[in-house]
Amino acid sequence: MTRKQRRLTLIAAAGCVLGVALGLVLYAMNDTILFFNSPADVQARNVQPGTRFRLGGLVKEGSVKRSDGQQVVFEVMDAQSAIPVRYQGLLPDLFREGQGIVAEGVLEASGVFRADSVLAKHDENYMPREVADALRRQGHWQGEEKASQQAEQ
Repeated sequence: MTRKQRRLTLIAAAGCVLGVALGLVLYAMNDTILFFNSPADVQARNVQPGTRFRLGGLVKEGSVKRSDGQQVVFEVMDAQSAIPVRYQGLLPDLFREGQGIVAEGVLEASGVFRADSVLAKHDENYMPREVADALRRQGHWQGEEKASQQAEQ
């Protein structure tokens, strides 16, 4: 084997090893990546119970019910549907009805989303991009456009 052939063989072997390593890393990350879903997406995709994901939308007006201790039950909605959410813990200070939120957790067999964490929007002009885009596509949220129209009047 010539020097050039050995070098090409070594480069090809290194490329194969790097490709396999990258494939293994991506496969391992597949279980830890959490995707955002709106309530309509969850129902359309028939998400299986036990699946971990992020649920985003608006807190439905009149749906927040607080029970013993720190347990809170509320509904997250978009323009087409709503999903009940159960959360045990302290909610963010900015959490309220009509508020845009993202909850991270697991869908139970009963159809209730059991949230581990709840994130509320930062200020009146901020909403997570994924939530804003999903609500904007459905014509349910106008965001900055609505605020700028009100400022002009």
